[in-house]
Amino acid sequence: MACSAGASMAAIIPSNLNPKACVFSQKPVSLRPVSLPSSLAGRPVVSRAPRSLPSASRRRSLVVRASELPLVGNVAPDFEAEAVFDQEFIRVKLSDYFKKKYVILFFYPLDFTFVCPTEITAFSDRHGEFEKLNTEILGVSVDSVFSHLAWVQTDRKSGGLGDLAYPLISDVTKSISKSYGVLIPDQGIALRGLFIIDKEGVIQHSTINNLAIGRSVDETLRTLQENPDEVCPAGWKPGEKSMKPDPKLSKEYFAAI
Repeated sequence: MACSAGASMAAIIPSNLNPKACVFSQKPVSLRPVSLPSSLAGRPVVSRAPRSLPSASRRRSLVVRASELPLVGNVAPDFEAEAVFDQEFIRVKLSDYFKKKYVILFFYPLDFTFVCPTEITAFSDRHGEFEKLNTEILGVSVDSVFSHLAWVQTDRKSGGLGDLAYPLISDVTKSISKSYGVLIPDQGIALRGLFIIDKEGVIQHSTINNLAIGRSVDETLRTLQENPDEVCPAGWKPGEKSMKPDPKLSKEYFAAI
């Protein structure tokens, strides 16, 4: 039954009570057990705790994640892993290339898939162009070296790779993919990440595509040839004029276009 506030108070306060006696007491009030309505008798009562704020450790982890250095402009995470090259198992250590060559390090999701062989064979077919630029190519996936070997030994017309001009690295522990920020944790495979690493071991460029989007060898070669001592305008191609990173000298570029 619904009751108005006035009716409720009238029913609670006796008629012979002195109104002046109705003052709030500052003394502690003892709580009495509350009887549940008969309609709720026998039903379990669930006590819900209030939502708590993130713990100190969780807050600290967020701060750490926010302050992590970006990959581009910093030394590439080093690794050593098994790989397949020339139909043999070898060991590859990234830092062995430092001071000697540039490195194109690219990740792909899985062996024996669809987009992947088109990229892998395209880089292999143009390996000579990268070699002229003193650059090595390294491919990486989470597959085992045995899977890599089987794929290399499969003819291209049957969806295989055939012989490749560069190593395919096995990242079965997924540690390399994770360190380069391309691992999809719930799927256990890598996005299509590509990193250009200079002779000092510093990452100068990175791109990360979703699983269904392939990469361009032409764009990788173009980016690789950009002059690190100058700045390259949009759409720059090898042989075209670049720009000096200086307020006055940059005017030479703008005057020439």
